[in-house]
Amino acid sequence: MSASVSVLTIVRGRSAHLANLIAGLGRQTRLPDELVVAWMQDSPSPVPETAFPVRSVLVPGDPMPLAAARNRAAEAAGGEQLILLDVDCIPAPTLVERYAATADAAGVRLGDVLYLPPGPVDPVDVAALDAAGMRHPAKPPLAEDEIRPTPSYGELWGLSFALAAADWRRAGGMDERYIGYGGEETDFAARLERAGVTMAWVGGARAYHQHHTIHIPPLQHFDAILRNARLFRATWGRWCMDYWLGQFAGRGMIAIDADTLTILRHPTQDEIAATLDREARFS
Repeated sequence: MSASVSVLTIVRGRSAHLANLIAGLGRQTRLPDELVVAWMQDSPSPVPETAFPVRSVLVPGDPMPLAAARNRAAEAAGGEQLILLDVDCIPAPTLVERYAATADAAGVRLGDVLYLPPGPVDPVDVAALDAAGMRHPAKPPLAEDEIRPTPSYGELWGLSFALAAADWRRAGGMDERYIGYGGEETDFAARLERAGVTMAWVGGARAYHQHHTIHIPPLQHFDAILRNARLFRATWGRWCMDYWLGQFAGRGMIAIDADTLTILRHPTQDEIAATLDREARFS
């Protein structure tokens, strides 16, 4: 008998995206045993009827308590296997089955994600989703039956991954000192590496990322990124989010070296507004 599977997602707003995620779960070749939703808001929002149980936990707070929300979802889950799926993601029909079938191949399994363009989507029209989706250029194309071990824990992708509940606990869950945008997933990857949990890319566990506007670079999260980068540096002895930090430095907002990060100035509201990109699929 295959292991029980809990799908976990964290939500603030995004009710339409969540409805599409749930529609995708309803069309799975192997239904999840439950969906656990951690609501980063004062009360749950209505969800569609499902053929599987939906469990809700409340984790309100500002800035968004991303790490704490994932921990509360994992603690509430009853499944032996956990699938962490971003609320923006629509699972392809084989995602749950494929993640469950590869449980012995690696501790953490990473599925591929295609990014959708702006506009309405039909969450159950897989052919249209495949045609419209675009792979992130930094991520590998995968054959449907492929299992590709990776020694690089920096590959951990918070949009879609699976692991045993025992491995989640073995790594210690996520560090709840990370508050707001940035760093908690990279920190969790380091925890997984320290715990000796193996990692692999697996084909056949595809998800489709629903479009939303983004800032490039994310100046609206300037303070959280710097705070979390400093926390990561103090914990692991190196910087994370180097790409964003480099862009902040290039704009004359920070100075950074191997040991210190100094704020030279904060972004203005006009600068933040100018980074908003309504068409970009990924950064």
